[in-house]
Amino acid sequence: MPLGCARLGAAAAEAQFVARLTASMAAGDLLSGAALHARYAKAHVPPTTFLANHLLLFYSRLALPALARRLFDEMPHPNVFSHNALLAAHARDPRRASEIFARVPDPDVVSYNTLLAAFASAGLAADALRLFLTMRREGLPVDGFTVSSAVSAVTSIAVVAQLHAFGLVSGLDAYASFKNSLMSGYGKGGLLEEAERVFAGMSDNARNHVSWNCMIAVYGQHGHGRKAMELFQDMARQGLSADACTLASVLSVFATTQDINAGMELHGRLIKSKFTHDPHVASGLVDLYAKCGNIQDACKAFSEVDKPDLVLWNTLISGYSLHEEYSEEALLCFRTMQRSGFCPDDCSFVSVISACSNMSSPSQGQQLHALVLKSDIQSNYISVQNAMITLYSRCGKVLEARKLFDRMVERNSVSYNSIIAGLAQHGHAIEALGLFEDMLNSAYTPTDITFISVLSACAHTGKVDEGWHYFNSMKQKYGVDHREEHYSCMIDLLARAKKFEDAEKMITEMPFSLSSVGWTSLLGACRTHGNMDLAAKAAQEILRLSPFNASAPVVLSNMYASTGKWEEAAKIRKLMRDRGIRKKPGCSWIELGRIVHVFVANDVSHPRIKEVYQFLELMAQKMRLAGYVPDMRWALAKDQAAEGETRLRHHSEKLAVAFGLINTKEGEPILVIKNLRICGDCHNAIKIISALTHREITVRDAHRFHCFTDGSCSCGDYWIRRSRMHEGMKLKTQTQRDLQPHTPAT
Repeated sequence: MPLGCARLGAAAAEAQFVARLTASMAAGDLLSGAALHARYAKAHVPPTTFLANHLLLFYSRLALPALARRLFDEMPHPNVFSHNALLAAHARDPRRASEIFARVPDPDVVSYNTLLAAFASAGLAADALRLFLTMRREGLPVDGFTVSSAVSAVTSIAVVAQLHAFGLVSGLDAYASFKNSLMSGYGKGGLLEEAERVFAGMSDNARNHVSWNCMIAVYGQHGHGRKAMELFQDMARQGLSADACTLASVLSVFATTQDINAGMELHGRLIKSKFTHDPHVASGLVDLYAKCGNIQDACKAFSEVDKPDLVLWNTLISGYSLHEEYSEEALLCFRTMQRSGFCPDDCSFVSVISACSNMSSPSQGQQLHALVLKSDIQSNYISVQNAMITLYSRCGKVLEARKLFDRMVERNSVSYNSIIAGLAQHGHAIEALGLFEDMLNSAYTPTDITFISVLSACAHTGKVDEGWHYFNSMKQKYGVDHREEHYSCMIDLLARAKKFEDAEKMITEMPFSLSSVGWTSLLGACRTHGNMDLAAKAAQEILRLSPFNASAPVVLSNMYASTGKWEEAAKIRKLMRDRGIRKKPGCSWIELGRIVHVFVANDVSHPRIKEVYQFLELMAQKMRLAGYVPDMRWALAKDQAAEGETRLRHHSEKLAVAFGLINTKEGEPILVIKNLRICGDCHNAIKIISALTHREITVRDAHRFHCFTDGSCSCGDYWIRRSRMHEGMKLKTQTQRDLQPHTPAT
């Protein structure tokens, strides 16, 4: 064969190989692409940089950095394209991408754009701006993609405006990607009109699907579901067919605004067009139904997809985690995803860790933490660590949460928010406020969420002056607008400090209508201090806002019963029956040896309940000698003091604590979870039990953590109404020594 024909045949084979590899890359088909790679290797064809680059690009597009790295290391003569492909493969890991970028011999604009995009996707605004300024100082050319990545990275609306001006002066406004990033940037910064102006300034030919999707998403962020739907219809009228991304954006709007009716209408159209089988669209449907509280329909939408991808799995796990009662299902879904061959990413871990936080399961939390450490999470590792801080805090291990926070190499505002909230819930207000001051002295900017945590810390410990200081400084000093949640925290703080007039004044003067959550906090404070009149008003407002809310009438009825107003209590109970309001049954549980033991008041179902009752009888005798007097106001019994005392002794939290003491080693801490608020008598009793047994007993109720050690509680008794037993009761040293109970481990 002549040499020219041989070269022509080799070129044709090479072109055919590249075409097949490109098709595999477009389909995301790893098996066919790997098969082509194997044929290439077995053919003993002399390696060329051209073919190796296409293989490298294939592994990069399929997000397989390890295989891309191995292939790159085998290349005899890599060029700039090779380095850029390897850089793109590691775009999810900005740290590693930076290391690769530093080794590129002569980085071009694509190299810079790839690293900029990596910084933008990870939210590293400072690094992105630093790299952008480096390009400008060195005189490197910038294009629309460069400025687009820089705009996507920054969070400051002022910087977005500056980059907008730079793009206009540089003649980059013809790039659709530049305009699209501006719409998203202005939308996230709250400037809806600016985003609309950018969109309106684009010609019909300049707009692509991403442009329409960005504007629809911006409307969703601002709660304008109707405008988003109108834009979607305008898009269809202009002859643009909706793709999966567009439909997912519209569904995301309905999910954000919780417009279930509009979402179901669109779902009906999608069923006819067979779009429901697309994983991207299905993710939008699952998110919509989960956020609207319809988990069953979310599961149905998931089951419509034959081959769910990782994003769809993550969306379902996240949907489960939004609802505390489906936390176990989230964990099971996570395990099923792993068995299906998917490696969890940062979104998977954040969602399942959130679900585990709802369960307050220390053993499950430790297993997940171990799995996180073993996994090679390429991006957003900081979010996973933040979720772990919340998990340990909600499992009663706030010291472990603090250790994890201290060991973090990188932090953000969410990191501080998580640990401040955890410390506040455990009653460590001084430490929480100290961390807030550290945050202010660092480069981190407090957010509205930060101030909710800070004000909660003040509310948990009655720091009224500090609360007013932080509340007033929000807008004046940090430019953070007050939200209804901040007013609710302040009302809670004032009411718990017995400043009811100030609390009522704030309710009347605040620019928002107080939500049922705020009224519930006020009702809890009225219960603590026995303010019957304001409690009745708060309960009435709660029932107006949430007609089937059982907590308000139950609390009010219990307040009447505790003061002997049985007729008023009976009227409230009758009102509940007439309206069909059902009280949520109280229960407590404790996890021992990865088994969860659940108890209800006067329990008879647990197989070892007799042993628990015997232990409590013995403990009751020793507690009386130590000075304990049952607080009969929490018994809610009209007659028969003996019956009321027995009822108190058999409250679910006491049963769970007793079971934990019986079945753990001496000196071992125990954690009990209760779905309702701990009662005052149980609070007093567990304080004494902690002193007699020399145990650390943590009870997490519906509001906060109570850590009992040596006869005191971390809440400082601030959230519990004073009983007839003196708060400053001293246990006699001799009594403690003589009455030390035996708590054998089984």
